[in-house]
Amino acid sequence: MRMSTEGPDETFRRFLSQGRFMIQRSVATGAAIFPPRVMAPRSGETDLEWIPAGGRAVVHSFTVVAQKPPREGYNICLVDLEEGPRLMSRLVEVNNSEIYIGMAVQALIIRDGEDSVLVFKPRVPGAPP
Repeated sequence: MRMSTEGPDETFRRFLSQGRFMIQRSVATGAAIFPPRVMAPRSGETDLEWIPAGGRAVVHSFTVVAQKPPREGYNICLVDLEEGPRLMSRLVEVNNSEIYIGMAVQALIIRDGEDSVLVFKPRVPGAPP
């Protein structure tokens, strides 16, 4: 049996290219982990397994980066996954002026050139906070 030399980041990107949003979990502690790593933070456990992420999250924080016209500004957000980890991404299918802290969002994998990218979209567009 051939051992894989693929690191956790490469594994995560491979899953995305297959249309799968996967995160790691420590078998011993049950804690979900992101970003991908070789050992769990705090505990140092190396028993990490890949599990499907549900993709449901809430916006923890965000900023909008302004650009000179005719280019539109873009957003960068921190989202808290239902499984626990916080990650950085961006929101799509929403106007930057409609984003708010606490917004319920859902993961979406999109193509950006040859890369697959994890982004989020509102679960209920236009819902009040």
